[in-house]
Amino acid sequence: MSLRAMGQAAVTMNQLQQQMDMIGHNLANSQTAGYKLRQSEFSSLLFQQINNVSDPENARGRQTPDGIRVGAGARLGAINHNLSLGSIQTTDRDLDTMLLNENHFFQIQVEENGEQEVRYTRDGSFYLQPVGEDVILVTKDGHPVYGANGPIQFRANFDSIHITENGEVFVKRGTQNEYAGTVAIAEMNNPRILEASGDNLFRLPNLAALGLNFDTIVQAAPANTALIQSRALEMSNVGIQEQMTQLINAQRSYQFNSRTISMVDQMQGLINQVR
Repeated sequence: MSLRAMGQAAVTMNQLQQQMDMIGHNLANSQTAGYKLRQSEFSSLLFQQINNVSDPENARGRQTPDGIRVGAGARLGAINHNLSLGSIQTTDRDLDTMLLNENHFFQIQVEENGEQEVRYTRDGSFYLQPVGEDVILVTKDGHPVYGANGPIQFRANFDSIHITENGEVFVKRGTQNEYAGTVAIAEMNNPRILEASGDNLFRLPNLAALGLNFDTIVQAAPANTALIQSRALEMSNVGIQEQMTQLINAQRSYQFNSRTISMVDQMQGLINQVR
């Protein structure tokens, strides 16, 4: 029984360490634009049924099931993303944009292992990157932003740029306004399915393996509606006070399980001395 207790505590400590790492990641990104809070869910591991009631008379009048159920510890069952809207920060910067619907995402072109893949983000802090005599709209990490017809690329040497509430990009050259493209915004019907892929980006899992259809998960956001607030950013939805409370609770749980191992070790030492 003592060895079982040590095993339970050791397994739980490992999972608590992962939870504390996740909380630390949340706190580190509390000021990251478009970052979404990660939340942990624990679940019990398999338990063993120990039948310690051998005399039927002892079970008479018993209100609980017979025997003792001894678990094998807890594990981090899932890490979910809280996709609720963060606070608005006005920046007065022409290329800063904020999505107004929590199920909407910008589409980003990422090249990985020589292959291009679509990723999704809520971070609307965009930049312009020179490409010959043109410029292309990119993220802060240099990934192209998808428009309605691919990455948004247009001629350089303009006077000003403006992104409208429905995602249209206009540049001004002298007295003329020129249409440069429309930011493609994806609407996720099941945003919980998204997986974090680093750099504040999300990706879709293998939908075929899950028996899902891409068109039922990802759709184009409705046109001719207010989708974006320009010159503003959506900040992280991480609550620092709540995360600090969870961190303290996780540390206390880790400490209690560590103390369990120490106490069992001391008990084993006393037993060996008696022998």
